[in-house]
Amino acid sequence: MTTTVQRPAVRLPRTTSFWVLAAIQLAFMAAAATPSPLYVVYQAQWHFSAIVLTVIFGVYAIALLAALMVTGALSDHIGRRPVLIAALAAETVSMLVFIGAQDVGWLVAARVLQGLATGAATGAISASLVDLQPRPGAAAPVNSATPAIGLAAGALFAGVLVEYLPAPTVLVFVLLTALFVAGIVAMLLVPETSGGRPGAVASLRPRVAVPAGSAGRFLAVMPTMIGSWSVVGFLMSLGPSIAASVLGVRDHLVGGLVVAAVMGAGAVGSMVARGRAPRRLMVRGGLILPVGLAVTLIGLSTTSTWLFFAGTILSGLGFGGSFLGAFTAVSALAEPDQRAALFATVYTVNYLAFSVPSVLAGALVGIIGLTTTAMIFGIAVIVLSLAAVVLAAGRAVAPAAAD
Repeated sequence: MTTTVQRPAVRLPRTTSFWVLAAIQLAFMAAAATPSPLYVVYQAQWHFSAIVLTVIFGVYAIALLAALMVTGALSDHIGRRPVLIAALAAETVSMLVFIGAQDVGWLVAARVLQGLATGAATGAISASLVDLQPRPGAAAPVNSATPAIGLAAGALFAGVLVEYLPAPTVLVFVLLTALFVAGIVAMLLVPETSGGRPGAVASLRPRVAVPAGSAGRFLAVMPTMIGSWSVVGFLMSLGPSIAASVLGVRDHLVGGLVVAAVMGAGAVGSMVARGRAPRRLMVRGGLILPVGLAVTLIGLSTTSTWLFFAGTILSGLGFGGSFLGAFTAVSALAEPDQRAALFATVYTVNYLAFSVPSVLAGALVGIIGLTTTAMIFGIAVIVLSLAAVVLAAGRAVAPAAAD
């Protein structure tokens, strides 16, 4: 009689797994920003209006938010790995739809599928990074900086392809497809850190969740998240159009440069500020944000390209610091089996602040013009950011927030 000895599954070390997950998070964010510089190419090919472009932007945000609210807590119940493998597979399919796109309908379908995949992955990745962090506090700066780095890299890379290489609407998505397939293989080797908790089906009921007893501290942090991501939404949605139409910068690379400026500076701001008290970060970053945006608006009103980009970079630095403070404060609120649900709630707030005002601004452009819309939207976001600073300075945001 022959007995079969089962070998234990090969798993990557925890620290290696942590950085693999950070790379996957970066890839998701890079893919999210990649279409932005390509829209000018699609518009030239298929002759669709700015309103249609707003719809393409909006359906991605709606799909992402729907996935966050439905699947945000799922990995707390069935495990991080199954959710992330499914999300990576869906993202791979969305890249293939982009490759085969023949008209606007294909773009809408690709963005919906991409939004669903990114939303499903967001909470699980953020929770996994906290689960696997090599030392306490290591996950917060990575969770705040990696999305910024990914958005910057994706937009800049796509902008370079549009300007200098043939078939940009195909090549970039071929490369991303290969990246996500590699991500699926890598996830088979990452250790599981959650799962086995009952209630998976019930967790699919659309909702946002905050751990019991933490609602007050979460609400104290929420204005900072809304203010910081509203600035990012303003610069990412209207910034490339302002640079091209108002400032007269016609290079196709400019769309990627605007996104890279704000998000690259955001990543720098997160890494430089790591290790400091959350409330101090929220106040200082929140003060830098509106100053940077004010400089951006001055650049817009005077048609000064260098002022516009200087303000964009300054805004990004403020975003990085303030969001790191908010994320660090929120990270202290959840036990391991509640982390994915909490982080899904965090990003639901972030993406609502990022997308809803931007979609409204996009609709206003056709009515009152780009410059007027940008000035109104920018001033409103400045007021919102300053209000968030006042609230953060005056309230305790988490047990770890003491100066």
